[in-house]
Amino acid sequence: MNLSKLFFCIFLSVGTFVFAQQKSYVSQVWVADKGNGTYRNPILYADYSDPDACRVGEDFYMTSSSFNCLPGLQILHSKDLVNWSIIGAAIPYALPPVTTPERPEHGNRIWAPSIRYHNNFFYIYWGDPDQGVFMTKAPKAEGPWTEPVMVKEGKGIIDTCPLWDEDGKVYLVHAYAGSRAGLKSVLAICELNAEGNKAITQSRIIFDGHDKNETSEGPKFYKRNGYYYIFHPAGGVATGWQVVQRSKNVYGPYEWKKVLAQGKSPVNGPHQGAWVDTTTGEDWFLHFQDIGAYGRVVHLQPMKWINDWPVIGIDKNGDGCGEPVMVYKKPSVGKNYPICTPQESDEFDGYTLSPQWQWQANINEKWAYFAGDKGFVRLYSYPVVKEYKNLWDVANLLLQKTPSNNFTATMKLTFRPCRSYYGERTGLVVMGMNYAGLILENTEKGVTLSQITCIGANKGKPEAVNEQIALENNTVYLRVRFNNNGENIKGSEGGYDLLTRCEFSYSLDGEKFTSIGKTFQAKEGQWIGAKVGMFCTRPAITINDSGWADIDWFRITK
Repeated sequence: MNLSKLFFCIFLSVGTFVFAQQKSYVSQVWVADKGNGTYRNPILYADYSDPDACRVGEDFYMTSSSFNCLPGLQILHSKDLVNWSIIGAAIPYALPPVTTPERPEHGNRIWAPSIRYHNNFFYIYWGDPDQGVFMTKAPKAEGPWTEPVMVKEGKGIIDTCPLWDEDGKVYLVHAYAGSRAGLKSVLAICELNAEGNKAITQSRIIFDGHDKNETSEGPKFYKRNGYYYIFHPAGGVATGWQVVQRSKNVYGPYEWKKVLAQGKSPVNGPHQGAWVDTTTGEDWFLHFQDIGAYGRVVHLQPMKWINDWPVIGIDKNGDGCGEPVMVYKKPSVGKNYPICTPQESDEFDGYTLSPQWQWQANINEKWAYFAGDKGFVRLYSYPVVKEYKNLWDVANLLLQKTPSNNFTATMKLTFRPCRSYYGERTGLVVMGMNYAGLILENTEKGVTLSQITCIGANKGKPEAVNEQIALENNTVYLRVRFNNNGENIKGSEGGYDLLTRCEFSYSLDGEKFTSIGKTFQAKEGQWIGAKVGMFCTRPAITINDSGWADIDWFRITK
């Protein structure tokens, strides 16, 4: 057994996950369940990109793209498709192989997973655009999940989904990333072995979307009434539509129909997702919408079958292509369940990482101490890479998804820098390709608090200090307010981005907050939405100890 496998097994034997799960959390800033038998979209106003879901009995499970963020493949659970909570992650701390151990691989690694349940096991397949198809499985969605295995090697293979056929054969549908494969807009199928952990045939292209469905990607594989179905988006993330193909033969030929498009709704480019049914016989479709800095938020659409074709959303003109709904009757699941939402605020009273948090790269055990008995998380200052330009290069950013278009994030922080050198930094950050934050730094003149921005972080641009003050007390309350009043700007791909203003303030007593610096327009990261959280770093120097920041709590409020 190699060292990485040994560590993985030891980790799983100690505990199922590194998470302290919070039960029945209810957000102050976005709740989809309206409490009157209806729901509003998006059901998740957070960046769960490329969602896929399955039903097991009366329970629904969802996962989504996590790219370079760890823990990866966060697992969400619901009883009614409207109320969701995070119950774990399939990749708890590391993605093999480690190619850049202390630097984030922005936009790489886990693309567009699928989650399925077969023979008493959950399976998740995903494409790593630089390596190939991976799979992990578990007897329970909460885990433990097996170490990922390479199912099919190949650069540019993405957006994978399996199908177990009645005759025992196993198939995998996938797309290609043009940036790696040199070809896109086509879908292909290969056969897997009975265990589903190895491709046993080459992939065969079964659909070419270049003529009428360019940028066909994100396929999901199903079988119903003797037909093989492939659900997939086309036309691009910001402006596209949903296509469904069907055939009596797994390799085609497939006929296709457009089944969901924006129409006159405000939901641009309703993109890839998942068909699920309920125990009561209803059909529903989950998909995402890209809204810029807030990322790719999740919508729930009603669905029905007409002549063995699905119609998603509301088909106002009867042409078989629906439009997304914004408010609709909740799914009938036979029971009523309490309102809950994915976890956001954290009092840090646990001994492990709460499930909403993710680091920017494979997790280093020396980054944090979760002192639940003391009620804080201690972030140790960790050296930046030698080629450091800005926080885009930093792996130990502890961040979570933005939970709504309007919200406030506040944290209480105590900074204890090392006395033997200068340059340690900590604080609150809104992270993306542009970022901004409130930064504490130990300098020759003492600890300072700065409001900073970095425009073009992904291009190596430096930070700018907009305002700076001296701090006499190392304990400070840091706050950022996200504000959108319905304004939007044209997106880079033809859709739209919500105009997101971030205003920063600080307090010395937790009561009176003082504005500082400039208003910041949040920007998305590489294939992900902007994220908010904290960090603690030091210069790239060799020493035998570090300072730290104790985060007492982090709260999301109106």
